[in-house]
Amino acid sequence: MSEAEQGEISWADFEKVRIVAGTVLRVEPFPEARKPAWKVWVDFGPYGEKKTSAQIAALYSAEQLVGRQIVGVINFPEKQIGPFRSQFLLTGFHTDDGVVITAVERPVPNGTQLS
Repeated sequence: MSEAEQGEISWADFEKVRIVAGTVLRVEPFPEARKPAWKVWVDFGPYGEKKTSAQIAALYSAEQLVGRQIVGVINFPEKQIGPFRSQFLLTGFHTDDGVVITAVERPVPNGTQLS
């Protein structure tokens, strides 16, 4: 989709999206997923622990993810993905090799909102 097709949003629109940092607590295989994916549990501080399914298995092992801070959108409605209920969107960038996760450059408190 081109920039023109996406259209501009207002600052108020952006403020509605809760984009926060959190620390990966646990990662499990998700063999039922159509594309290689992990089940990921993240501590978002004051927002609590949330889980998601993320198609990041092509570039990341479970061991590489646990303890790492990621960036997630936590105010989308929950989504059923096969037998798993996803509670947030783990953000990243699609590449030819797989999805590169969005991470913070240095540690911040879990739940810190993007500004």
